[in-house]
Amino acid sequence: MTLRRALLIAACLLPGTAAAQFQPPAQPQGEPPPCIKEFLSLRDIATKKAGEIRAASEHHATPQHACSLFNSFAAAEAKLIKYAEDNTAWCGIPPQVVAGLKQQHVKTVQIRGKVCQAAAAPPRPAGPSLSDALGAPVPNAGNVKSGRGGTFDSLTGSSLGK
Repeated sequence: MTLRRALLIAACLLPGTAAAQFQPPAQPQGEPPPCIKEFLSLRDIATKKAGEIRAASEHHATPQHACSLFNSFAAAEAKLIKYAEDNTAWCGIPPQVVAGLKQQHVKTVQIRGKVCQAAAAPPRPAGPSLSDALGAPVPNAGNVKSGRGGTFDSLTGSSLGK
C-alpha cells in the first residue's frame, strides 16, 4: 500500500466537518479504485446520518425521533466497519483505521443506548405550572390583623415597633 493511499483513507476518516468536506484527489489513471469509491460512499452515508442527528439536536427533537436517528446512524456506521474489515487487504485499509472506526462505533452505541432508554421511559410528571402556582388560595382577610402588632405593621410604620 502506498503512503498516498494510507493518507487518503486516514483523511477520509477524520472526525468533524473536514472529513465530510474532503474529496480525494483524482488519480493519474482516472477515478479511485472501486473499493475506495464504495468505502467513500459508505462513509458519506454515515456522515449524512450524523448530520441529521446534529440538525435534530439543534431543533430539540423528541427522544423517540432521536432514537430512530441514532439507530439509523449506528447501522450505517456498522456497515462501514464491516466493509472496511472485509476489504482491508484488497483496498489497503490500515488496521488502525478499522480500529478507530470500531472505537467510534462503541461510543455511538453507548449514546444510542442512553437516548433510546430516555425515549422508552414514561414521561416525567410535570410539576405545577406558573398559573397553578399563582392561582393558589389567598389568605383569608379575616385572619389579617390591622394596626399595631400585626403581621403587616412594617407597611405602615416601623418594623421594630415602639
